[in-house]
Formats: sequence, structure tokens, C-alpha cells
Amino acid sequence: MPRQIRMSEFPEARPPREVWTFTEDPVSEVQDDEVSVRVDWVSVDPGMHGWISTKPSYMPPVQPGEVMRAFGVGEVVESRSSRFTPGDWVTGFLGLQTHGIYRDRHIRKIYPELASPELFLSGLGMTGYTAYFGMMDIGRPVQGETVVVSAASGAVGSVAVQLAKQTGARIIGIAGGQEKCAYLKDVLQLDGVVDYKAGRLDEQLLALTPDGVDLYFDNVGGDILDLLLTRMNYKGRIVVCGGISQYGEMTPSKGPQNLMRVVTHSLKMQGFTMKDYMSRVPEALEVLISGWKDGSLIFRQHILDGLDHFPDAYEMLFAGRNNGKLLIKV
Repeated sequence: MPRQIRMSEFPEARPPREVWTFTEDPVSEVQDDEVSVRVDWVSVDPGMHGWISTKPSYMPPVQPGEVMRAFGVGEVVESRSSRFTPGDWVTGFLGLQTHGIYRDRHIRKIYPELASPELFLSGLGMTGYTAYFGMMDIGRPVQGETVVVSAASGAVGSVAVQLAKQTGARIIGIAGGQEKCAYLKDVLQLDGVVDYKAGRLDEQLLALTPDGVDLYFDNVGGDILDLLLTRMNYKGRIVVCGGISQYGEMTPSKGPQNLMRVVTHSLKMQGFTMKDYMSRVPEALEVLISGWKDGSLIFRQHILDGLDHFPDAYEMLFAGRNNGKLLIKV
């Protein structure tokens, strides 16, 4: 019997764990222009926080009783679509479920002969695309610049630092804890690493950026963004990719105290989502696949086995306990 995880009601001030409901409901019959998909992998993403909130966001929220939204990959098992045949592999918002019925225009084909399917949820999927467009299209690092990336060992940050390093820029990563910092220094070979859990963040950053910062790729917001504003060089750029440090707060997040530095230092500060770039996904995929094949890009994944692990995975993500892209093997 197909299994699903649904959001029973908006969590508001309660822990999200209290609103997840496990169900075993049959799927509907496949209609014209639809396919039935066996879901093999799902992704656990920071964006899920916004999807279960009534606050305005870039996507409408999941409604009470609906299957929880999630990116996934899986195999087509039945088709009434001219676009797909049984045996095709697809990706899209497949949801937290073992099987589902989808309109053919809402999913796209992937090619497991190029790479293992789950990679299309990590470095060859939305996280890789986000890193590519945020860093290379908006940030545009150049040789000799100092680039700082927060949450640099995370799914997006770890790809962003590697792409920036290939330009010849000097790359400083911010992460939490010795294990994550060692990964950035020893495996990804960044030019410097700041451990925000070690304290004295301002002193660590000053020591590694004596000539200031030209480009900051922000994944966390909050106090770290505020501190980086004080280190930005004249006409520096700030790419705002996320604000995971504030996603768990129940009160509205406050703007940076040092925001006037945007004015005094003529800074460019730009946010984005992948909504802005969906038409250019093939461009990113070509670069990412090439880098993965030749070994110049490393994609790290943290895999949990079984849909039942989602409540733990959700909490793990926002506590920063995962190492790399967090996936569930359904």
C-alpha cells in the first residue's frame, strides 16, 4: 500500500514534529497527461520551513491534510503521457510518499546513465543549480578577490565554494564545528575556515580577511550577515541565498543593524530563488556534470534510510547535524 507523510495543520509556534501524519492511502487512477511514479529518493531542504508557514513566500504553503511537499526522484511505472514512458526516471515535487500521480508538465526527465539518480537531488539538482546561479551569475567572483561563504559545508555552500575557487578567487568558508571545518580545509582545500562555534567570530574573520571581503554568499542571515557587512569592501557584492539561522524563530526576523553599510560602501545586495532560473537549468547541469565527472566538483550526501526518518531528518537539518545534502532513501 502506498504511504504518505501529510501536514495535518500549520505548526505555528509548535514543533513541526507534532503536525506530521503518516497515512496509507491508495493513489488515484492515471488520467490523460499524467504518470504514476514510484518515488525512490526525497530531499530534505531548508525551504520546507517556509512551505509549512502561512507567511508570504515564493511558493504557496502546503495546506492541512496535503502530502508534504518535497523534491524527489523516481521511476515512471505507468503513463498516459506522450512525454514519458514506463522506465523513465523523473524529478520534481514528488512529495513525501512512496508512490504518486503527477501531471506530466510538473516533472522532468533525468538520465541515470549519466549519474546515480539521487545525485539529481544534490549536486546535479536544485542545490547544485542554486549554488551555480547564485555564485556564478549573481556573485561573479574573479581571480584575486576574497570570497566568503557561510554554511560552507552545507549542500549549497559546499558547491558554491568549489565553483568560486575555480575562478582563482581566495575562498573563506564559515561552518560550525571541527568536523565540518576540517572537511572544508582538508577535502575542499579552501584558503581559510572560520568555525562559528569556536567563538570570537569577529576576530577569526578579521584574521582571515585583512584586506576586507569582495563577495559574500549568505546562507544564514542573522548575526553572521551583520558581521560580514562590516567587512565588505567598497562596491562589494552580497548574494542572499538563505537565512537558515532565523528559520526556527517564531518572532519576525530583524534586519541587520549594519545595513547602512550598503549605502556607505556602495554595496550590491541581491536575493534570488531558483524560480528565477528554471529556464536556464541545462546551462547549470552541463557545468555541474562536467565538474563531477572530472573530479573537480565533490558532492557530499547525508543519507537516511526510510520515509519514517523524515521527522528526525527535518530536525537534524535545522540543528545543523547533517554533513552534506540530506536525503532520504524511500
